[in-house]
Amino acid sequence: MPEMIGKWMQVEGQPYEGLWFEFREDQTFSAEYEPMGIVSSGTYKIEGDHITIQQTTHTLGLVGEFKGLYAVENDHLKMTLAGGPGGIRPEDLSEARIYLKVTKEQEK
Repeated sequence: MPEMIGKWMQVEGQPYEGLWFEFREDQTFSAEYEPMGIVSSGTYKIEGDHITIQQTTHTLGLVGEFKGLYAVENDHLKMTLAGGPGGIRPEDLSEARIYLKVTKEQEK
């Protein structure tokens, strides 16, 4: 799980460019998509390549359990989540979004 810790931003050319997730050591996360004013937070659990997000707050009310898959390769995170709360975990990473690790210098 340590490779997941940190802030990750969706790269250019994807549906929600600029969307970021921050995963913390205490298994909490926060996320924001500034262009639409959306913020969310909750908890997450990692088991192998499975990630399960319990979204407890969301600007548009999308709360619940989101099952997904992930892979971290150097400074890139590939992550795909079920299309909605309670949905089926994706079978592979073919539809994964790509996030780039945000460094402290980039946050300034």
